[in-house]
Amino acid sequence: MASKAGQQPAPATDGDRAATLQLVIALGRALQAIERAVRPHLVQSGLGLTEFAVLEVLYHKGALPLGQIRDRILVTGASTTYVVKKLEERGLMRRRACAEDSRVVFGELTAKGRALIDEVFPVHVERLQRAMAGLSVSQKRDTSRLLRALGVHARRMTGERITEDD
Repeated sequence: MASKAGQQPAPATDGDRAATLQLVIALGRALQAIERAVRPHLVQSGLGLTEFAVLEVLYHKGALPLGQIRDRILVTGASTTYVVKKLEERGLMRRRACAEDSRVVFGELTAKGRALIDEVFPVHVERLQRAMAGLSVSQKRDTSRLLRALGVHARRMTGERITEDD
């Protein structure tokens, strides 16, 4: 229910409560099913989901500060450091200091990392498309729009920063 600025929203109805819980369950089950559809190919490629996410964000966005990588792939700072270290050890990415601010460390793909993601990403997209083939293009766009609105609202509620990717 919409509320005016500064006012608490109206109490939830039983129908709203049930719909909210059903939505959370549906979102969780859908995400689990999609992950089960893509995980085997990533494992065959020697990647976990988080490792793939780091390589994918660097593939599409270029070199980024490690904090931005963390924010974009939705993991904790400690997890990001661990995954980045593993990817560095495998020669798939490297860290480099920012020339303007020594406190900032960038992550970037190596040639080996770029070659791997060049190979893995198209198959990943194909698997995602197959997993989501139950929805039309229009339904996918509508669902994406609604989920972005939901995410932005939830992030505002918790005081999180809203980015252009939201």
